[in-house]
Parts: sequence; C-alpha cells; structure tokens
Amino acid sequence: MTRITVRNTALAIVFASALAGAAAAQQSPAPVADAPKVACGGDLSTFLAGVKADAIAAGATAESVDKTFAGAQLDQKVLARDRAQGVFKQTFLEFSQRTVSQGRLDIGRQKMKQYADVFAKAEQDYGVPAGVITAFWAMETDFGVGQGDFNTRNALVTLSHDCRRPEIFRPQLIALVELVQRGDVDPATTTGAWAGEIGQTQMLPRAIIDYGVDGDGDGHVRLKESAPDLILTTAKFIKALGFTSGQPWLQEVTLPETLPYEKSGIGGTLTAGDWFALGVKPRDGNTSFANLASALILPQGRLGPAFLTYPNFNIYLEWSKSFIYTTSAAYFANRFSGLPTYLKGTPEKGLSDTEMKALQTKLQARGYDVGDIDGILGSGTRVAIQKEQLRLGEPADGWATEQLLNAL
Repeated sequence: MTRITVRNTALAIVFASALAGAAAAQQSPAPVADAPKVACGGDLSTFLAGVKADAIAAGATAESVDKTFAGAQLDQKVLARDRAQGVFKQTFLEFSQRTVSQGRLDIGRQKMKQYADVFAKAEQDYGVPAGVITAFWAMETDFGVGQGDFNTRNALVTLSHDCRRPEIFRPQLIALVELVQRGDVDPATTTGAWAGEIGQTQMLPRAIIDYGVDGDGDGHVRLKESAPDLILTTAKFIKALGFTSGQPWLQEVTLPETLPYEKSGIGGTLTAGDWFALGVKPRDGNTSFANLASALILPQGRLGPAFLTYPNFNIYLEWSKSFIYTTSAAYFANRFSGLPTYLKGTPEKGLSDTEMKALQTKLQARGYDVGDIDGILGSGTRVAIQKEQLRLGEPADGWATEQLLNAL
C-alpha cells in the first residue's frame, strides 16, 4: 500500500488481515466514480473467458492465459479472510515493541551486511537507504519466512470473480498472466497472501511489473526467492511513492512543559524549525532539516513517545493506512539506521474497546466524522478528540482517556 500485506508468521498474524484489504487498494488506482462496471460473478468458465479476452487485448498470448487459468478454482478461504479482516487495536507501544524485536534487528543487520553491495546499489540508483528497505522486509514477512500459503492465481481469480471489489482485482489477475508469460511465476505453485501479494515485501502483480528489477541477473524478477530482486524492486517502488534521498522520515523528540498540542497531528502546516522554536528538541540533536515541512505525532499522547515526521514519512502512509503500522515501520527503519530505542515515557492509560466505541459514539453525536464506530483510534477520531480537548481546556494531544470520556 500501495498495498496490502498478508503473512502467516506468528507476529504477522497479529496484523495481517487488518492490512490486507488496504493493501490491494494501495497498489491499485482508486476506481473512478463513473467508470464502467467491471464484469464479475456468474459461471466461472464464462467469467474466465471474459478475462482471457481482456488479457489478450492487453498483449498476452492465448497460451499464457490458458496456462495461467488451467485448474483455476474459487477459494472460499480467500472470501472468508476478505470478509473477516481484523483491525489494529493495539497501542503504538504494544505493537512497536512486539514487532521491533531484538531478534529481528539482529537478522536485519546480518542481511544488510550480507547484501551490502545490493543495498549500496539500491541507494545509488533509487536514493533509498538500506534501513528503510530492511524494515519493510522484516515487518512484511519476517525476511521471507511467512510469505503466505494461498495459491496466488486462485486468490486473484476468487477476488476478481467476487463482486465486492472486482475493479481492484481483475487488473491484478491480468497482470498475473503477464508474469506467467515472462516466466517469473508458476500459476500452479506460486503462493502468497490471500489478497494476491507475492514475495518477501508482499507486492501485487501490477506493482511487480511496473517496478520489478532483476537484481541477480537471471533474466527474471522473483521476489519470493531472490534477495537482490527483492531489495532493488522494493527500493524502486519506495522511490515511486515519493521518497527523497538524503532526507529523514521520522525523528524522535522531547517536548517542553507547555506546547500548543492542537497543532500536532498529521496534516499540520508547520516546519521542523517552527517546532524547534516552540521548544521541541530532537533527541539526536540534528536541526539541519529545520526548513522541511514537519508534523508532531504523539501516538499515545503528550506523555508517551514523540516524533517529528518529515515528507518522506508520506511513503509509509502510502504503504499502509494504519497509523500504528506506519509509525512502527518508520521507527524500525530508524533502528536499522543506527538510532537508539525510543523513550517510552509514561502515557496515560488508554480506553478499552468498549470505552473507545462509547467515545466515538459521543463524538459522532456531537457532529464529528469519526468514520465507523469500530473502537480504533484512527485519524478522524484523533482530530475530533483534539477539538473536544481544546474546548474543554485540556492539552489537545489527541489521546483518548477515561477523563475525556467522562467529561463528554
């Protein structure tokens, strides 16, 4: 997301289904409101015949289409996973401490050393540091350990045939045909995430075609097996998301006694220099990026970890729509880049799922757009909380507390 990510490692299961639906949408363009309706449903053979015609019109050979679709089946487990996507209900401290483990840091540093030449080429060609790539590699599949066990062809056939989001998945199925024609994928044996992502950083077929790099020189792009292919392809993809070489993405800071917290949160209009002038101090002492646009994010309020984000943080928001995932991934990249563990602080106790839903209900009743009443402290809920905190004369840090719930 960008894409969705689905993996089956023990850690990945915590958030795999939560990200999967978002991932597919991320690597695919959003459907146009007045676009023609995409064919879906009905007899599977008839449906595949229609896809075959579209694939041939897009340049595929009849032979490659037939090879791709031979033995294709609808997978009810894919539909079940799609209908039952989980959600993030962990705090930043809970999730980041679980994902950014010492074991993963050790393995990642070993990978960075093992493939030092490839990472150097990735940074030279695309401007993306090794730590950024390695963090996604770790979070998506535990360095390839958990890439998913769904047959990719059947997953994409199922989601294209299903009438829930065919405009997203039918183009991915046609792209899969192209990968088969190139010899990069075996439709009978290639497995991956339930939503069709392939490889160690979980990319959809269209993205592999658009950004795939043959890093090992074998004439193919194989993200499941080849680390050089994976590293360079991921770097090219991240660059396409807008990453700027030589600039930071996330910087840990300490906060002064008082601060206009209502100015914090993604989407602010201040620069890093503005925050420095207000007393926000970079923990690493680096103030050289003062002229860059910057937002102060407080994942667990003013008493917890605090970070300034920079324009490069946007690539994380493109990769995943989950604030907790993106902040954790950016922090993970910091650790691989040599920065220390964040200061945990002493954040106030958050709300339970039931309490969060009650808070969202109260905010919605006051006219705020908090999205679904789902118990998730998402962006809409955070903005509403800040506005109510400001109205009540409390520090407007966007963190949901029992005190705020009681006040409302």
